[in-house]
Amino acid sequence: MNFKELTIAKIAFVVLVLIAGIPSFGVTKKPTLNRVEPPFWWSGFKNPALQLMIYGDGISTTKPEITYPGVTLVSSTSVENPNYLFLNLQLSPDVKSGKFEILFKQNGKTVVSSSYELKPREKGSAQRVGFNSTDVMYLIMPDRFANGDPSNDSKDDQLDKANRNDPNGRHGGDIKGIQDHLDYIKENGYTALWINPVLENNMPQVSYHGYSTTDFYKVDSRFGTNDDYRQLSSEAKKRGIKMVMDMIFNHCGLSHWWMKDMPMKDWINGYPNYRITNHKKATVQDPYVSHSDESEFTDGWFVPSMPDLNQRNPYMATYLIQNSIWWIENVGLDGIRMDTYPYPDKEMMANWTRQVMEEYPNFNMVGEEWNTNPAAVAFWQKGKINPNGYISSLTSLMDFPIQNAIVKSMNEGWGFNHLYETLAQDFQYPKADNLVVFAENHDTERYFSAIGENIPKLKAAMTFLMTTRGIPQVYNGGEILMTGLKNDGDGKMRKDFPGGWQDDAVNGFTGAGLTADQKEFQQFLKQLVNWRKNKSLIHHGKLKHYFPMDNMYVYFRYDDKESIMVILNTNTQNKTLNTVRFAESLQGFTSGKEVISGAQFNDLNSIIVPGKTSLILELK
Repeated sequence: MNFKELTIAKIAFVVLVLIAGIPSFGVTKKPTLNRVEPPFWWSGFKNPALQLMIYGDGISTTKPEITYPGVTLVSSTSVENPNYLFLNLQLSPDVKSGKFEILFKQNGKTVVSSSYELKPREKGSAQRVGFNSTDVMYLIMPDRFANGDPSNDSKDDQLDKANRNDPNGRHGGDIKGIQDHLDYIKENGYTALWINPVLENNMPQVSYHGYSTTDFYKVDSRFGTNDDYRQLSSEAKKRGIKMVMDMIFNHCGLSHWWMKDMPMKDWINGYPNYRITNHKKATVQDPYVSHSDESEFTDGWFVPSMPDLNQRNPYMATYLIQNSIWWIENVGLDGIRMDTYPYPDKEMMANWTRQVMEEYPNFNMVGEEWNTNPAAVAFWQKGKINPNGYISSLTSLMDFPIQNAIVKSMNEGWGFNHLYETLAQDFQYPKADNLVVFAENHDTERYFSAIGENIPKLKAAMTFLMTTRGIPQVYNGGEILMTGLKNDGDGKMRKDFPGGWQDDAVNGFTGAGLTADQKEFQQFLKQLVNWRKNKSLIHHGKLKHYFPMDNMYVYFRYDDKESIMVILNTNTQNKTLNTVRFAESLQGFTSGKEVISGAQFNDLNSIIVPGKTSLILELK
């Protein structure tokens, strides 16, 4: 999430304050029931506790009752706002799936009721294997990928209407558009989908990116429905593609329904007299930090239109944890990407990861710690022993240090030295091979633009990503040389994928109208990703690299059975590579076949590397 996201956030804030107002805490004479969240649950979880948030006018004046075998109403808690009740249920290990009534009574008489359902868990749900080093992840911003259903581009009950001419407006991409192109994604070798947030963002403007949630249990109607999301997951799995959901625990959107009538005064940090976060992420790791600096970072608002959620509030913490488990089980997720990971309360985030992993031991969750210092990123990974005693259970992180090094290595005339030095810091990580490696995402500049639209350098970067340790991620459009710089503005940087709209003259899915360079690179990356998909050596093998010399970087991936040699050459001229210094890695091998070109190399003592070329040699 880019904190410069909303250039008109202050205007949006004023509008939404008028809409939201200060919580009323009002009570009507006859109680009503407006919401029960989570809307349903499942039997068979290891954690027997279930918190229900009940919302309705004057609902706290009632006494709830539940009569269902295996379900115990442990407590009903009234809070500051009489329009809320928090019910704590205990589910026995042998509770059966089914529906039951929650009765809300006054003076022994039912005044309102709600039917609640416990669903049976999908067989094998708890053993679901999350995304891992066998995968290549494809990142999609749904509003900018493909418009499969033009009828949902604008909705009467949604504030932000479609306007494809506005870079910061809604363009109409949706879930159906993604589903329509699952075969394209599969054919290009991708085995996991990270989709930017799809939950409702009913904000007045700049809502296309999805990071201002206004309903944590509802897919945005301009993207589709909850059923559409489940169907997308089902269709993706039929093609061997895993689903990774983008979540945000740090903040919601200012027009979230509860902002008009919050449960408690501390539900939101600093409302209404908020302050903007100082964005100093080091404060949560700094051994000398002042309380005021750390508080300003964690409790400050990201931008004026994104209220900061108070994860120290136990009801909020449980709400968020249950919400993530609800989506995992409901959609059949294979992973979570957590936005702005250092910003929420770090103890609550550790508890979240532990609770998720208790239910799904083979799951994977990747956090966004946008920091180019490996030590700062490693702080959050499970297994890291931190001097301050903080214990994290987060399994994966976005490898921003490598992303930064890939850009610098191509732009600063250092050859590959910066990349080498950054990779050498892997001793910081408990499990470096579970990091997500990438050259670009929805918040960064397009990598092709960042390196001066140099195709050989781009091929070198993609070769590195697909052969180094970790889990590669490609941002949609990168395969067809899409461009965009930060000074263009976020909206213009996040251009529509050509061919995703019926009237597009160029179609990246079919190749119609693409330039020769675009077609050639698309085919190059397709071949590379599909090769990696079936290469266990890359998924699980060891890595050995040699200090870059003469603008060439050489490293090996190997195991007990085979080995590959990767040579990255950014020189404009051909270079003869003397391989004496690589003897320990070449021992026992006499030839190699290049993966992309199929060229045969029969003399490994001296290898002629063409200028501006990357080679992957399968050694024999």
